[in-house]
Amino acid sequence: MRIVLVRHGEPNYEKDCLTELGKKHAKVAAQRLLEEGIEEIYSSPLGRARETAQAFSEASGIKDIKILDFMKEIRFGKFGALYESGNPWEVAYKMAQRGIDLQRVDWRDYPEFRDNAAVVDIDNIFVKADEWLKELGYEREGSVYRCKRADDSEHTVALFSHGGSSTALLSRILNIPFPYLCITLGNILYTAVTSLRFDRRPGSLTVPMIEIASDSRHINGVE
Repeated sequence: MRIVLVRHGEPNYEKDCLTELGKKHAKVAAQRLLEEGIEEIYSSPLGRARETAQAFSEASGIKDIKILDFMKEIRFGKFGALYESGNPWEVAYKMAQRGIDLQRVDWRDYPEFRDNAAVVDIDNIFVKADEWLKELGYEREGSVYRCKRADDSEHTVALFSHGGSSTALLSRILNIPFPYLCITLGNILYTAVTSLRFDRRPGSLTVPMIEIASDSRHINGVE
């Protein structure tokens, strides 16, 4: 199985929709994604992700867009407002500049994340991501996943979401601490594509392989 993660196009955050440039991003990304053999479409419930997913739906002819509520963008801040205290990429970068070890498993205890709404949202994604993967035929055992699918046929799904929620999802699947992944992936650009491949042999234990990481070259020159 393959999971193709796609960030939304340029947004109008106030109206939760795509800008005119964002709509162009979505159309170009849709053509790029036709190369991936995608069979199912999933999306965050937020408008900017759904519009980006819709562009691919129209290009691919896959009409059904399944909504994953848990993949809405994470909040960041002690008072719950989205990014009211900066954002996780800036915070992680500043922590790294101070020499803080971002690979510690107890990263939630750092002052920057303690009592932060982001941790609530990230932990919710961790739980719900495993439930979603189980529905797709991959059940978590410790830090890996066991393929419970009935056959070894290829199956590729696309998930349209956001920089923060997709980083949280990858943190869970790949067992990489969230702040460290914020540094290594960076601030994910519009319609950037990241893909993971799981062992498709029934009964196998699989550590997902990263095929593509945060690739947004398809929107170079789009204006």
